[in-house]
Amino acid sequence: MLNLVLFGPPGAGKGTQSQKLIEKYQLVHLSTGDILRNEITQGTELGLEAKKLMDQGVLVPDAVVIGMISNKLDSNKGANGFIFDGFPRTVAQAEALDILLETKHTAISGMIALIVDNEELKKRLLLRGKESGRPDDANPEIISKRIEEYNNKTAPVANFYKAQNKFQSVNGIGSIDEIFASIAAVTNSFN
Repeated sequence: MLNLVLFGPPGAGKGTQSQKLIEKYQLVHLSTGDILRNEITQGTELGLEAKKLMDQGVLVPDAVVIGMISNKLDSNKGANGFIFDGFPRTVAQAEALDILLETKHTAISGMIALIVDNEELKKRLLLRGKESGRPDDANPEIISKRIEEYNNKTAPVANFYKAQNKFQSVNGIGSIDEIFASIAAVTNSFN
């Protein structure tokens, strides 16, 4: 089973490259944001618990998110593998994910980080903000805060996977196909 964590700051191209990975390797996209919304829509026990917390402006605890991921893994038992998007964001989440996957007799195959310098990220996000109308991509101050938040909080997660020899970085600047060729080469090394 091929289980990938695709990592990178906002605007690095994770969404675009995830789609290409899904198509090439027949993986299931596991976005914690999508899972949360789906559990809430379906009115599951975990979804109701998450909604109550979100309505109070509280972050959904890791245990609830891990429970939702477990449900998603169980409902896709025949999958070739998964792309984890937006999770794990902290070392505690990475440790919890490792424990969960071990109970399912699998593990993270590797983490691929898209490396893009801050100036390029700002350009991409401002352009995306104009094209999509997303307010969080239209404000340079908010963009800078999001990039800073990513750099501060997620670097330890990269170190967690480096310690397991599961971390690879890929230059996230170039054409979509050039970047994907680099990602595919790294992905093939995990198999």
